[in-house]
Amino acid sequence: MEILLQQIINGLVLGSMYALVALGYTMVYGIINLINFAHGEVLMVGALTSWAIITTAQEAMPGIPGWLLLLLALIISCVVAAALNFTIEKVAYRPLRNSPKLAPLITAIGMSILLQTLAMIIFKPNYKPYPTLLPAAPIQFGGAVITTTQIMILGMTALSLAVLMYLVNYTRLGRAMRATAENPRVAALMGVKPDMVISATFIIGAVLATIAGVMYASNYGTVQHTMGFLPGLKAFTAAVFGGIGNLAGAVVGGILLGLIEAIGSGYLGVVTGGVLGSHYSDIFAFIVLIVVLTLRPSGLLGERVADRA
Repeated sequence: MEILLQQIINGLVLGSMYALVALGYTMVYGIINLINFAHGEVLMVGALTSWAIITTAQEAMPGIPGWLLLLLALIISCVVAAALNFTIEKVAYRPLRNSPKLAPLITAIGMSILLQTLAMIIFKPNYKPYPTLLPAAPIQFGGAVITTTQIMILGMTALSLAVLMYLVNYTRLGRAMRATAENPRVAALMGVKPDMVISATFIIGAVLATIAGVMYASNYGTVQHTMGFLPGLKAFTAAVFGGIGNLAGAVVGGILLGLIEAIGSGYLGVVTGGVLGSHYSDIFAFIVLIVVLTLRPSGLLGERVADRA
C-alpha cells in the first residue's frame, strides 16, 4: 500500500504538469483548429529562462530567500514565454490561418525545431542543475513521502486551474473566447475581435506552460534545450485522451495519464517479471492514446472545436 500511495502522489504531481500544458494545446485547437507543436518548447524556454534568472540572482544577491527568488523567476519567465508565444502566433501562424491545414502543421513542427536550436545556441546543449530553492526535507504521508516542491506543484496547479476556469467562465475575455470557439465568424459580427482573442489564448497557454516548466525543472532538478519535447508530446496525448478542445478533458486527461504512467512504471517490473523496468514508463502514454482513440475517437469527455460552417 505504501508503494501504491507513493506512486499515486508521483502520478498526481506528473499529471498536474501534463494538465497545465495540455490546456494550452486544447485552448488553441478549440479556437483555430491548430496543433501548436511548439508548445513544449515554450515550456522549455520558460524553464531555461527561470534557471538563468535564478543562477544570476544567486550570484548577485546570495541572501535572497529561495521562495521569493522562485516567485520572481516564475513571473519574469511567464512574461518572456508569453511574449514569445504572442510573436510565434503573429509571425508564423496568423498568415497561414486560412491556408490548408498541412501548412500551419508543418510550420508548428518547424518552429519547434527552431526554438530547440536557438535554445541550444543560447544556453548550450549540456544539462544544467536546477537550484533547489525550497526546503528539501521530505514529509511523511501515510507511509509515503512527499516533498515541499511537490506540494508546491499541486498547489500551483490547483490555483492555476481555478484562475483559468474563472477567466473562461466569468470574465469578458472568457465570453469572447467561448464565442470565438463556438463560431468565429458570428462572434466577429457581434463585436468580438478574433485576432485579439487568439493572441490572448496563446499568451494564456504560454503562462500555463511556463508554470509547468518551472515546476518540472524544480521537481527533477535539471534543465536542457530538449526538455520540452517529451512532456509536450505527452501533454498533447493527454489533451486528445480527454477530448481535444475540451478544457475539462485536458485536465482529466493530464491527471489520468500521470497516474497511469506512475502506477504503471511502479509495477511494470513485477508484472513483466523484470523484463521491463520503470525506465519504460514512457510507453504508457502512447498505449493509452491508441486504446482510447480506438474505443472512443473523440476522447473521454468528447471533442469540442470551432464551427467553421
